Amino acid sequence: MANTTVRGAQAIHGQNPQYLVETVIRNRIYESAYWKEDCFALTAETLIDKAIELKFIGGVYGNQKPTQYLCLLLKLLQIQPEKEILIEYLQADEFKYLRALAALYVRMTFRSAEVYEILEPLLKDYRKLRYRNMAGYQLTYMDEFVDSLLREERVCDIILPRLAKRSVLEETGEIGPRKSRLLDAMEGKEERSRSRSRSRSQSRGPSERASRSPSSRGGSRSRSGTPSDAGDRYVSRSPSRSRSPSVAGSRNGYISRSRSNSRSDSPYRSRSRSISPDRMDTAVSNGDT
Repeated sequence: MANTTVRGAQAIHGQNPQYLVETVIRNRIYESAYWKEDCFALTAETLIDKAIELKFIGGVYGNQKPTQYLCLLLKLLQIQPEKEILIEYLQADEFKYLRALAALYVRMTFRSAEVYEILEPLLKDYRKLRYRNMAGYQLTYMDEFVDSLLREERVCDIILPRLAKRSVLEETGEIGPRKSRLLDAMEGKEERSRSRSRSRSQSRGPSERASRSPSSRGGSRSRSGTPSDAGDRYVSRSPSRSRSPSVAGSRNGYISRSRSNSRSDSPYRSRSRSISPDRMDTAVSNGDT
C-alpha cells in the first residue's frame, strides 16, 4: 500500500503519475532506506520539512543508489498535490531545494504552456545548488537547472516528457512573447536618461536659455568685433604683394636720385660731353709746347 498512488489521482500524459519515473529507478527508490523510513505517510504539508532538510539535488550515485531528492519527487508524484500548493512551494524563496523539487515536478506533470509561464520567472534566481551524480558533487545554479529543464530531455537521470517549442506556442497564441531582462534594463536606462534631460532642461532659467540661443551668440560676436576691425585685422595679418603709393613713390624717387647722382659723379661722362673740339685742340697744343 505504501507504494501505490493516492486514490482519485488523475492520469498524467495518459498514465499513472509514478510511471513517469523509469521502472529501474523507481524500484531502487522503493528499496531504499530513506523511502521506507522518511517518506512513509508523507503529505503535502509534512513533505515541506523533508525538502527543507535536503543538501543537494541529483539522480542516482554510487552503486545506482537514488538520492533523497529523487525519493521526494516520487512521493510528490504519488500524492499528487494541488496546483496552488506547488505554487506556494515555488514562491518559498528561502528554501531553494524545495523550489528545485517543485520545479522538476511542474516540468514533468504540467502542460507545456504552463511550464513556460511558471518556470521562466525562476531564471532570475542565481543561487547555488549542489548536484550529486555518479562522479560526485558538482556546483550548479538555480537558473542553470531551470534552463536545463526547459531545454534538455533528461535531467537528474529521469527522462522528461516531451515539451512543445515556445515558438509554436507563441504562434498558436497560448503564451505571449518572452520578455528579455536585458531589453527591459536597456529601456529603463533610456527612460532614466530622458527624464534626466527633461529635468535639466526644466531647471534651466529663461536667461540661460537666451544666452545659449543662436541669436545671442551672433550678437555677442558682432559686439566683440566690428566689420572695420575685421578688415583691419585682415589687412595687417595677411601679407600683401601690392605696396602703398607713398612707399612706391619714395622708392622710385630714391632710385631716380641714385641714378642722377651716379651720372653726375662720373667725371668721364660729364667731361666727354662738356668739352668741345676747339678746346680739345688747344689742350693738345699746350701739351705739346
